[in-house]
Amino acid sequence: MKIVSGNKTAYIPASHEDRDHPQVWKKVLATKLDIPKGQLQMVNWAKLPVGKQFQKHYHEDMHEVFVMVQGKSEMIIENKKFQLTVGDAVIVQPHEVHLMKNCGTEEVLYVVFGIATGNDGKTIVVSKP
Repeated sequence: MKIVSGNKTAYIPASHEDRDHPQVWKKVLATKLDIPKGQLQMVNWAKLPVGKQFQKHYHEDMHEVFVMVQGKSEMIIENKKFQLTVGDAVIVQPHEVHLMKNCGTEEVLYVVFGIATGNDGKTIVVSKP
């Protein structure tokens, strides 16, 4: 797994910008070194209502990249807890058991990208919340 704190990541000029007078800035959340070659399997805009959590599960051959857009959540990956807020990103590797809980007072919104390595793996639910 990789956790990137949006609040601790500095903005840098986008690569296509004039370095002396950039017009757009970016925070690098992941690079090709963080995510292996594969096929983009999905891009989802997701919401997690207050007090809810998704089921503990893992993916046989898919990396997931979560980017937090709104709210506060707790993500548990391989029994380790991480507090997430707007601008944070998480990369979950295949076979890493994970779940996310909304621990705030507003719904959590996030974008999640799934990158499959082409082995036609499944999603395995470990337990229900």
